[in-house]
Amino acid sequence: MIEYNKIYRSRAPLRIGLAGGGTDVSPFPDLYGGAILNATISAFANASIIPREDGKIILNAVDRNERLEFDPTSHIDTSDPTLILQKGVYNRIIKDYIGKGMGLELTTSIDVSAGSGLGTSSTLVVAILGAFVEMLNLPLGEYDIARLAYDIERVDLGMAGGKQDQYAATFGGVNFMEFLQDDNVIVNPLRIKDEILQELEYHLVLLYTQTTRESAKIIEQQKENIKNKDQSALDATLALKKQAFMMKEALLKGELHKIGKILDNGWQFKKKMAKGITNDLIDKIYSSALKAGASGGKISGAGGGGFMLFYCPGNTRYELEKALKPLGAQIVRYNFLQKGLTTWTSAQ
Repeated sequence: MIEYNKIYRSRAPLRIGLAGGGTDVSPFPDLYGGAILNATISAFANASIIPREDGKIILNAVDRNERLEFDPTSHIDTSDPTLILQKGVYNRIIKDYIGKGMGLELTTSIDVSAGSGLGTSSTLVVAILGAFVEMLNLPLGEYDIARLAYDIERVDLGMAGGKQDQYAATFGGVNFMEFLQDDNVIVNPLRIKDEILQELEYHLVLLYTQTTRESAKIIEQQKENIKNKDQSALDATLALKKQAFMMKEALLKGELHKIGKILDNGWQFKKKMAKGITNDLIDKIYSSALKAGASGGKISGAGGGGFMLFYCPGNTRYELEKALKPLGAQIVRYNFLQKGLTTWTSAQ
């Protein structure tokens, strides 16, 4: 039963992709099967819902300074892209679980900029769903929430992208994910010792290029290349799938010294998947990082901007920070996070 004096909250963690990125984007997994290794970090998408008795619907993204208000309705028009994710989740929840419009104030925020390559859009959808699940006490498990988030973003709203982000945000932790035919997804949580994860945190430097990008164009070209059997792009994507298995083995065995080379090989293949994945700034950051002692790295997400990762052996992370500062790259501190989507209720 909905209580009007309560606030229903949730948060879902963002993720960094370590290997296999892009193999979750159809039609590749439908034809060849995809594999990705990712890990959630201590940065979040947040959502809060306050029920309203007057039937009004207020959508408020405080990080974007965007606010919309609607009269009571069971369907919000999504032709205007402003706060489209919030609209999409509301529409689907009303359609599938309530059957009639309800008044509420939905407030959202994300700890990093949209278009950063950390799965922000999909993670926000998961967080909003989490707040609705908490408020309505919906009987949805982790796979249910992740799949519903995917359907809202990719089917209902027609937004281009893959499948990994929804599952990473919902499950949390370090996961090896398999993407199979008929939209089947298997999430395999990896049992990695704390000391190995802590060592990985120390050596794996996350930095923000101070640029964002529109991933849809890159992803659409990637899809077309696979659909048209572009041999270079197909070979590169198959190689990236193999990299995910290599990364899994290195982490489970604690062979962290192999990770830089795996990342570097993956980055060379990634650039062959579509145009726009790299640019002059990214190339300059990458070459400068290697000169400073990094053994490998990659872009996080589809490419074109956002966050990058570098594996820095020994204590070379400090030389890397010095070398990349003149390029405007911002080092971001983080911790790996084992917990996924979290929801709770509080008093107003």
